[in-house]
Formats: sequence, C-alpha cells, structure tokens
Amino acid sequence: MVQQEPVTVKNIDGYGAPTIPWDRVRQRLNEGINQSPESGGPDRHTHWLATVNPDGRPHVMPLGALWVDGAFYFTAGPGTRKAKNLARDPRCTITVATHDFDLVIEGEAVKVTDDARLQRIADAYAAGGWHPTVRDGAFYAEYSAPSAGPPPWDVYEVMPVTIFALGTAEPFGATRWNF
Repeated sequence: MVQQEPVTVKNIDGYGAPTIPWDRVRQRLNEGINQSPESGGPDRHTHWLATVNPDGRPHVMPLGALWVDGAFYFTAGPGTRKAKNLARDPRCTITVATHDFDLVIEGEAVKVTDDARLQRIADAYAAGGWHPTVRDGAFYAEYSAPSAGPPPWDVYEVMPVTIFALGTAEPFGATRWNF
C-alpha cells in the first residue's frame, strides 16, 4: 500500500498561523506515536476511536492503533460495542495526541482478512511489544486490552478521507487535508 498524498489542503486557523505542512504530520505518523514523550506522544494513551451507536449517540474508546503504510490499524473483538457499531456503519474517527499537534482522522473501518496483510500488522504490533499471531483471518494472543474482549480479535484498517491537525506547539495553526 502506498501512502496517499492530500488532494486538497486548507488552513483553518483563525489567528493567522501558517498551514501545518503535511510532510511534518506524515513524518510524525511514520515515526510512530507511542506513550512516551521521547517518541512524540504525551506520556499517556494517545489514540481514541469514535463510532456511532444504533441510537445515533457517539461511542468513544481508547485503543492501541498503529499507522502502517498510510493507514491506521486497530483490533476489536467481535462482541465489543465498537465492532458491532462498525459492522452496522463503518464510518469512524480516530483521534491522535502528539506533542506538536492533535490529529483527527476521518474514514471508514474495513476488516482486514488477508493473511499477508495481517502478518504485516502483527509484525508492527510486535515491534511495539504486543505479539499477536495470525490465524483464521484474525489475531490471537495471550492478552489484549481489557475492553477488547476475548480472542479472536478482528483487525480493521482506516484509510484517511480527511485529516485535521491542530497545533499544540509553536507555530500552532490548524490545517485540514482531504484525500
């Protein structure tokens, strides 16, 4: 998979700050956003997923998402609220906190079932310390997040449709990219 380039870019800052360069955002994503200040993220959980409940209310949960080859990946047990919501409506939002900017990524979650792709994502998680194995189109491991439910865990891919970056450090700014 090749990383996408923005089709449009818009400075949405109301105070005259410059547009945040896409290359800077992509570099931060490619470097990885972990839970330590040295890696570019605050020393706390940095990703949240928003889906829509059947009654239209939002459902937001923290999760361990990865940026790999221009897309976000995360896992969910089939019985979880987020997985049920995505089965009904794949539109979702992932938010990411970094020291330089906060990101809002809009797209659709698509279940990944290809073993080669799943292995690529499993290897990326393993590099971060979680070691899932690929079996029957899903992940298995000794443990996962308490909210993930028991294995197997489905893997979802979210290709960005729109990304917003809101500067949290000099020179600040706010920018929107459409893909």
